[in-house]
Amino acid sequence: MFRDRTEAGERLADALDTLAPAAPVVLALPRGGVPVALPVARRLGAPLDLLLVRKIGMPGNPELAAGAIVDDGEPVFNLGLIAAYGLTPQDFAAQIADKRAEIAARRAAWLTGRAPIDLAGKTAIVVDDGIATGATVKAALAGLATRHPAHTILAVPVAPADSLAELAPLCDRVLCLETPATFRAVGAHYRSFDQVPDAAVTQMLKAATLLPKGSQSDEFP
Repeated sequence: MFRDRTEAGERLADALDTLAPAAPVVLALPRGGVPVALPVARRLGAPLDLLLVRKIGMPGNPELAAGAIVDDGEPVFNLGLIAAYGLTPQDFAAQIADKRAEIAARRAAWLTGRAPIDLAGKTAIVVDDGIATGATVKAALAGLATRHPAHTILAVPVAPADSLAELAPLCDRVLCLETPATFRAVGAHYRSFDQVPDAAVTQMLKAATLLPKGSQSDEFP
């Protein structure tokens, strides 16, 4: 059980600090992943960026994921699924353009239009406040590969073991602090699990650029 996202991030930072990842870049899944990622970035002296993921839905069934797009990377498709419906990636061009626009709008709102950090040759550390089914993180990791980081670490406070097993092939290392035998929801493993407002996301991302390595802050409980 974690007190809140900040404590979870501090505990993740302890674990990651011992790994001494080379050229780390911390990538938070918004919104809940940002207060977890901030202590990690602070401890490692690493830049903090967002990993913005949008699902590409099947025509007539938007909840069924045909694929996903992550930031400015190339779309990743479930080719077997779309082929079964007689479709090709080109059939999703209009939807992809819409998703790119959504990502650009979110990046502009939270990061004042700052471009994604170049990950070539870097260690990408993907952070969220927890994993349930893993569908979003799976899309994020698949899309992240198109940005060619040297290494990828998935770091989360809590997740079920079966979800982690599905995600492990998509990254070089999985770091999870707690894998409870009974898993109901991510929020059930936090004493405080409030919504993270947009303004707080923006403020934390600004703070990440100002705090030196190893500094401590109680500004974001």
